[in-house]
Amino acid sequence: MTKSNLDADFLASLKFEPLTKKNWNKFVQLFGEKGACGNCWCMYYRLKKSNFQEGKMDEGNKNGMKELVWAGKPTGLIGFYEDQPIAWCAFAPREDFLKLAGSRVHKPIDDNFVWSIPCTFIDKKFRKQGVSVVLLKGVVNYAKENGIKIIEAYPTIPTQEKIPDAFAWIGLYKSFERAGFEIVDRTSKNRPMVRYYIEENSK
Repeated sequence: MTKSNLDADFLASLKFEPLTKKNWNKFVQLFGEKGACGNCWCMYYRLKKSNFQEGKMDEGNKNGMKELVWAGKPTGLIGFYEDQPIAWCAFAPREDFLKLAGSRVHKPIDDNFVWSIPCTFIDKKFRKQGVSVVLLKGVVNYAKENGIKIIEAYPTIPTQEKIPDAFAWIGLYKSFERAGFEIVDRTSKNRPMVRYYIEENSK
């Protein structure tokens, strides 16, 4: 079997499910001791800067995410290879992400109700294997199954070949493009707003 076939089989085997109480420990396993990066625990876009910085201490951000999950709030999807958590995608209504509300370059472009993808995270051992595209397609499928009509994201178009992990976590435009997203706003040249319209793409 060729490497391409192995890759295809691997990607086809990935499963995605929303973060809940049931799989919380898998989320903790994926994010590890660093909380993905600097004790973020995917709370950066959900909090004011001062609260986020404070939450880096004493597992504040981790507990903040746990509170959201225990309250039944949508937070994101976990990607699994067999029973191993290998990928994460933050996914919730745009208004749940306070940072977006104050963004100068990613202001709402209309009054439509949208769900946002502000960041993703992939286990280091599984990066650069096409996981991000499959992850985004998994989000699209989840949206279709749950009546979510518009998905919005704010990926980066790198200006250099090698980029810091922090920029990779907001998503690379090429991955969104391959998953069927289209640019809807270019207020920021290197951080376009992209969308996936479920109804248009489900015909």
